[in-house]
Amino acid sequence: MDLRGAWMLCVLCLVLTVRAFSQEGLKEVVLKQLGLSEVPKLHKRDLVDLVIPDHVKNKYMSMLKRQRVKRRALPSLAGILRGIPGHTGEVLYSDTTTRQKLMFDMEGRIPKNSEVTMAELKLFKKPLDRANLPAKQPHRPVSNARVSVYWVQRQHDGTNRTSLVDSRLVPIRESGWKSFDVTQAVHYWLRNKRQEPMFLEVWIQGERVGSYASEMAKAVRFTSQDPKDKVLGKPELVLYTLNLDDYGSPGDCREEAAMGKSTCCRQKHYISFRELPWAQHWILEPAGFQAYRCSGSCLQPPRAPRRLGSGQRSCAVAGSSALPIIYLVRKGNHTEIEAAEFPNMVVESCSCVTDG
Repeated sequence: MDLRGAWMLCVLCLVLTVRAFSQEGLKEVVLKQLGLSEVPKLHKRDLVDLVIPDHVKNKYMSMLKRQRVKRRALPSLAGILRGIPGHTGEVLYSDTTTRQKLMFDMEGRIPKNSEVTMAELKLFKKPLDRANLPAKQPHRPVSNARVSVYWVQRQHDGTNRTSLVDSRLVPIRESGWKSFDVTQAVHYWLRNKRQEPMFLEVWIQGERVGSYASEMAKAVRFTSQDPKDKVLGKPELVLYTLNLDDYGSPGDCREEAAMGKSTCCRQKHYISFRELPWAQHWILEPAGFQAYRCSGSCLQPPRAPRRLGSGQRSCAVAGSSALPIIYLVRKGNHTEIEAAEFPNMVVESCSCVTDG
């Protein structure tokens, strides 16, 4: 680890080990990593009708999937959750985007003392109706549509806010099951649930800018949750879980950690960008993240064997991973959307180290 990475890790250790989380500490880390001296000053017009460019979306999803692969445990199939029949099965159309709303009743479906390691949304793409295809254009052909899945968070004021969880290109002329990784959406729901189902939105867009690509994308149809849709293959949510009684992650805190009675372990500590006043308008993705922090006590060696200048052993971060984000930044008189990866933002492991 270079000197800058070590400094960032030290700052993060200091921030995450404080029981009352310091907003200023996290803000300092984020701004320094982005090379900013202050929070971007945005105008209302910068936040209206935002569209994340495909190259930014692809970069973010690539970084996100790389981190998921690193963390993913060997899953065991827990069961299949099907969409609720007859609810929000409609498909909304516009000139550039096709949207489908989905709802899944999650309450009581995740076994107790288990961890969702992966969640997969399966959508059945209907056979292509060639009558819906626009006339062929002489220039660049279009063979794919971009399909993005968003978690929908219902705000207390009745409005909705979405968070991108997966995005991929789907061949327009192929039919059959298409899978999307919605693990992040389930984790969001677990964190934010208010005795309500989990809501998702599926956006179907052209694979590139232009009216022809947009018209081609409208030919993509997925089976909805509406019982009037007679095509086989309703949307499914497949959950993979680990039984923590058998496969509890070594080093993670159990309930006694909250009482300060455990040995050094990794404790859950969720940070919501949507609830931080300085971050909620310009950090677009993710909505928040499980940062974790190190908690618990360490056995102290006898005084005699201690080397000169060594101090008490304490619980500290031993390993960490990066956090991908999408954010807005002002450049002169215009605003740009960019993706970046913050190193050392998620605590992966803790251990006892000697101060000094």
